[in-house]
Amino acid sequence: MPTLTLFTSPKPFTNPHIAVIQRNAIRSWLNLGPEVEVLLLGEEEGLAEAAAELGARHIPQVERNANGTPLVSSMFEIARQNSTSPLLGCVNADILLFPDIVDHARRVLELAPRFLMVGQRWDLEVTELLQFGPDWPQALRERAFSQGKLHRASGSDYFIFPRECFADMPKFAIGRAGWDNWMIYSGRARNWPVVDASPSVTIIHQNHDYSHLPGGQPHYKLPETDENIRLAGGKRTIFELPDASHVLRGGGLHRPAFSWKRFWREVEIFPLVKLHSYPLAQAFYFLFHPQKAYREFRQDARKAALKEA
Repeated sequence: MPTLTLFTSPKPFTNPHIAVIQRNAIRSWLNLGPEVEVLLLGEEEGLAEAAAELGARHIPQVERNANGTPLVSSMFEIARQNSTSPLLGCVNADILLFPDIVDHARRVLELAPRFLMVGQRWDLEVTELLQFGPDWPQALRERAFSQGKLHRASGSDYFIFPRECFADMPKFAIGRAGWDNWMIYSGRARNWPVVDASPSVTIIHQNHDYSHLPGGQPHYKLPETDENIRLAGGKRTIFELPDASHVLRGGGLHRPAFSWKRFWREVEIFPLVKLHSYPLAQAFYFLFHPQKAYREFRQDARKAALKEA
C-alpha cells in the first residue's frame, strides 16, 4: 500500500513550455519510489494523453465553478475516495520533488496524528525535458542551488496531511490565491501542528509566465482570488509560511526560533486561531497595522462602489 498519494489538477498541455515543466514535475513524482501514488485530476486538453504517456493515474471528473475552474474541495475528495494511503499531498503541477520528502512526511506522521506539512521553494528556469537517471536528485539539487533562487516565504506549493484532515474545505478555485493561505490558517485554528519543512525538504518550482490565465494576469489579480478570500473567511485568514507553528529539523518538530516579530504576529492572530473571533482579529489588525488597514478599507469601499454602479 502506498504511504503517500500525490494529486494535482494540471493546466492544459497546449502551451509548449507549460507542457514541458508539467511533464518534468509529474515524472519527478513518479520517480519518488513505490510508496508514492500519483493522481492527475481534470479534463484539461492533453491531460489524458500525458497521463497515459507518463504512467500516472488519470481521473477526469472534477467539480468546477461557474468559470470552469476546478475546485480544490473536489480534488481533495476525489483523492480521498481513490486512495488508501495514510497521507495525501496536493502539489502544484510545476513543482519538482525529491525522494526524501516521503521519509520526512512519514516522520511527521509518527510525531503527530493530525498535521499540515508545507515548505518554501526554490525558483529555477527550466525549458527542457529533464533526465531522471540514477543520480538525478543530486544533480537537480546542485542545479537549483547554483542557478536558482529561494522564493520568499509566502504561500506554499505542496500540502501533505493525513487523509482524514481537511474534509470540510470550502469550494476554492485551484490556481488562484487564497486557498493555500487558508490551509495554513485552518491548521493553526484546529490546533494541529503546521509544519514548515523547509530546513529538511527541498522543492523546486519551474518558472513560467501567466499566459495560461485570463488576460495573462497573475492569479492574485483575478476575481476568483477575491472569491477564494471570501470563502476563506476574509483577508485575516491569509496566513503564510512564517505563521507555521513548528519547524521540521533533524527529524524532530521544533517551535520556531523566538523573535519579536514572530511574538507580535502571534499576538495579532491570537483572536483568530485561539478565540475563533474574526471581528476581534479585524480589530487587532487595525491596532497593529493602522495605515494598511485604512488603505484596505479604502480599497474595499471603492470595489463596493464599482459593483453598485
